[in-house]
Amino acid sequence: MMSRSYTNLLDLASGNFPVMGREKERRRFPRVMTVPGNIVELDDEQANSVTSENPSSVAGDRMIIVANLLPLKAKRRPDNKGWSFSWNEDSLLLRVKDGLPEDMEVLYVGSLPVDVDPIEQDDVANYLLEKFKCVPAFLPPSLLAKYYHGFCKKQLWPLFHYMLPFSADHGGRFDRSMWEAYVSANKMFSQKVIEVLNPEDDFVWIHDYHLMVLPTFLRRRFVRLRMGFFLHSPFPSSEIYRSLPVREEILKALLNSDLIGFHTFDYARHFLSCCSRMLGLEYQSKRGYIGLEYYGRTVGIKIMPVGIHMGHIESVIRQADKELKVEELKRQFEGKTVLLGVDDMDIFKGINLKLLAFEHMLKQHPNWQGRAVLVQIANPARGKGIELEEIQSEIEESCKRINKEFGRPGYEPIVFMHRPLSISERMAYYTIAECVVVTAVRDGMNLTPYEYIICRQGVSGAETGSDLVGPKKSMLVVSEFIGCSPSLSGAIRVNPWNVESTAEAMNESISMSESEGVAA
Repeated sequence: MMSRSYTNLLDLASGNFPVMGREKERRRFPRVMTVPGNIVELDDEQANSVTSENPSSVAGDRMIIVANLLPLKAKRRPDNKGWSFSWNEDSLLLRVKDGLPEDMEVLYVGSLPVDVDPIEQDDVANYLLEKFKCVPAFLPPSLLAKYYHGFCKKQLWPLFHYMLPFSADHGGRFDRSMWEAYVSANKMFSQKVIEVLNPEDDFVWIHDYHLMVLPTFLRRRFVRLRMGFFLHSPFPSSEIYRSLPVREEILKALLNSDLIGFHTFDYARHFLSCCSRMLGLEYQSKRGYIGLEYYGRTVGIKIMPVGIHMGHIESVIRQADKELKVEELKRQFEGKTVLLGVDDMDIFKGINLKLLAFEHMLKQHPNWQGRAVLVQIANPARGKGIELEEIQSEIEESCKRINKEFGRPGYEPIVFMHRPLSISERMAYYTIAECVVVTAVRDGMNLTPYEYIICRQGVSGAETGSDLVGPKKSMLVVSEFIGCSPSLSGAIRVNPWNVESTAEAMNESISMSESEGVAA
């Protein structure tokens, strides 16, 4: 007998979407074009994939890591015939395998950052499986637009960062067609997992808010499958989360995992509160283990903060030193005190609040005019929308205004770089910065402070006089609203909305003596 925990999403996945206001009537969801020329129903029973009665021939313990994007870079070959692929060294998923047993095989399932022509998809899939152990899910552009740029970025991302859709232009109203696309995309990911899955031996580890209903599809097929889910973003309080029209469906889908991981206890506590208030489920805590009983299964809730791979960071620092990037930046900013910001271009990163605080510091402490430089690296935006366009315009306007007011020949107070930097370039900037400033108004974890600390500590075995010798004077100004904040005992914590307080924190951080900065 199928558990009732499946029913809502399985009806949805098979095309039976509820008509609002008339619960018993169902309508058929139109067919979805998965590949031009091939129309596939969203019905599990008709899917041409491996079932629990006919498992994959692949044997042995494996970890199948499922995420929206594969940890790959892709670019068209110069002759326009085929694609070139390489590992994306900035991808967190690529570092995950370093924490697993050496003899455990790791397989990645996810989509590609490029649109591959249907004619090439089979060849690309075979090549990626053979060379990279990656299984690509090719989402049609129309589905991707509604699934990723629609439901993920206009519904879940703002809500999980405490932004409610107060108007159609800001936050975006709930759109049921986007939710249907989200479920459909998750279904396609599940089919790719099932194609390579050996349910008796494999572990499945699902990552982030893009795939929160995926556990339902896999649990239906494989009741005893070992499956975990990890959320990289914050999980909001129940007062915020309860505004989502599909709140119960997502909670029930997540509870089809065996283990659900969060960055911090606060995020886990919010999830447990939602389960209690909306599903009537109470958790039990014993010797640090938190469990929820759900339809005869115990779902573990675990706090699993993400960290950084120190060995990898050190190797990148050495590479940056070999390429003389650190020496080049030291010459560029000679005689200046560098404050650094490294953020994605996103409405929740608080970049403009940082710029306003720096402007206030220059006004209140004119001794820093001509000496202090804020280098702001803004990685390209992942989403779209009017809010993002507005915040980007505001940031650029602030940079122009501040540079015009305080700039002089040979001195530009704000250096704004809105482009992707290689990881070695980023480490070079960390190495020469005396302070890193993080003013995100909400962030899941944020690993920037950890990377900065490692870079300023120096590299073991470095020659005396080298740029790699440490520790160096360094300081952190971090928002109290980011996941890593409680672990940084030596940092200056700020409320980024309080521009004056953040400005004073910046001044304090770069005014510290050498011994104070190293100790911090």
